[in-house]
This record gives sequence, C-alpha cells and structure tokens, in this order.
Amino acid sequence: MGISYEKAEDVKQLLHELCALLFPHVRLDCVSCIRSHGSESRRTIARCHALGKAMQLGMGREKGFYVIEVISKQYDRQSQADKIKTIIHEIMHIPKSFGGGFRHHDYVCEKNVEFEYQKYCSLKKDFVVEKKGQLWW
Repeated sequence: MGISYEKAEDVKQLLHELCALLFPHVRLDCVSCIRSHGSESRRTIARCHALGKAMQLGMGREKGFYVIEVISKQYDRQSQADKIKTIIHEIMHIPKSFGGGFRHHDYVCEKNVEFEYQKYCSLKKDFVVEKKGQLWW
C-alpha cells in the first residue's frame, strides 16, 4: 500500500498560533498542512514542500504556496514540545520573500529552532490570561 494523505487541522491550528507570535511574514492562506500515512521514512518527521517558480508561472500565481507535511508514524508520537519544535523547523524553511524558495539547514538548525521555541514559550506566557477559570491567549 502506498502513501495516503489527509488534511491536518491540528497542525494548521498550531501553524496559525506560531505564525501569529513568531512568523508574521507567512501568508496563512498560502500554506496547507497535511498528514501522511504509510511512509517508510525512518528519520523524517515532517517536510516542507514549495510550489516552484515554473509551477507558479504556469498556474498564474504571483506568490509561493507551501505545504507542511507531517509524517504520522513519526510526528504523532512526539511530545507537544517536540511537535511545536518540528513545526517551527518547517516554518523556518519558508523565506520572508514567500516566493516559492526555501531557507536551508545552515539557517534552519537546532540552535535557531530552539531559540524560536524559547521565544514562543515566553511570548505565549505573555498572551495567556485567565478568563472565567479557563486559560485563553
């Protein structure tokens, strides 16, 4: 059996939260999140796919389109903190120009992901308020 895909609303919700706090350049209407099942990949947790310039031109698009794919077998068993770091890593591949290219692993590295994660944790605390016994941000 091959790989199957489905929309990943939980990942999209996390993407929205992370972009609101850390990555305002990301055009959320031009990013989709999917979950794949059946991948034989052992070390890959997630991937960022881009719509390249030739495809953009052929489709009449002015800006890029990105798909963040999480590999269910690997991603779903992670802790929440590691899921957040994984999505931060994939978002960091999207350049500020949002033109269809990628930022490479010289920039998207463990040190920079950890920096953004710590920043996220700090900002998230600042946005959390108690409202009728529930936490809201």
